[in-house]
Amino acid sequence: MNAPDHAQAPTRSERSQRRPFSSWREHHGWSAGASLRRLASKPLGSLLTIAVMGLALALPLAFYLLLSNVQSLGDALGRNQVINVFLKPDQVAGNAQILARQVQQHDGVASVTLKTPAQGMEELSKMQGFSDSLRVLDDNPLPFVLQVQPRDGLSAEAAAQLVDDLRGMQGVDVVQDSGSWRQRLDALLGVGDRAVVILAGLFALAVLLVVGNTVRVDITSRAEEIGVLKLIGASRAFVRRPYLYAGIWYGLFSGILAVGLALLIELALVGPVQRLSQVYEGKLQVGGLPPWLLLAVPVTAALLGWLGARLVSAWQLRRAA
Repeated sequence: MNAPDHAQAPTRSERSQRRPFSSWREHHGWSAGASLRRLASKPLGSLLTIAVMGLALALPLAFYLLLSNVQSLGDALGRNQVINVFLKPDQVAGNAQILARQVQQHDGVASVTLKTPAQGMEELSKMQGFSDSLRVLDDNPLPFVLQVQPRDGLSAEAAAQLVDDLRGMQGVDVVQDSGSWRQRLDALLGVGDRAVVILAGLFALAVLLVVGNTVRVDITSRAEEIGVLKLIGASRAFVRRPYLYAGIWYGLFSGILAVGLALLIELALVGPVQRLSQVYEGKLQVGGLPPWLLLAVPVTAALLGWLGARLVSAWQLRRAA
């Protein structure tokens, strides 16, 4: 015998529990669509707002792109330049080889090349103006030289410590290092990093203000409509929900625009960078913006738009209460 149909249907309490969630979900969908249609109904104003926010967000991205490539340029110009260690004149080949192996074991050293006095004399003889002068020498006055290549990514402090360790080794006469170049470059990159953070914070605040002012104007222009909604029992959350979605749309579209502008800047630099890379024999490897950053910008901008709309709409509706 079949069970009655009403036994399979949800109970009244179950329907009453599902109805609020269903209504809440439907209103979110309606609010998202209504706010998007409202933006489309005034295309010029919406596009101007999105353009201003997109340009503001694109500036930190462009500066970040420039800064990351300055570091690549510094590496190509010799950020990790070879450190020349001149041994004392009384050092023999055996001592020089032992010292080279000791230097190779240092944590900050990538490789060590031992240059003999004969090799140094041969290099000098190939230089214009030295060949005649070298013929009058009775013996070779050049010392053994260790060419020390620092490890990639070595910081300025670690490089300075490496130079101090080399100077303190027995048998070392002079250490020739361009540490000031590394220190200046690291200092410049440090300033740039801080500037990127400050710019990102300032333009994020600008996004909040632009979205907040746009939502404020929209709420003010719809004061009568909001009053009617309150009279029929609409809650503040119900009333402000479309404005929150408007802030999300503003932020999302401006973030997408900022990413597009940054990619255009990156594309415009491809030709000059390739020519510059050829000058440095392919050592200059210039990269673009990382994918995670390109994805994070629209999401972050949407959150900023929501926050700006949330703060202003709550304040406006509280005043109108």
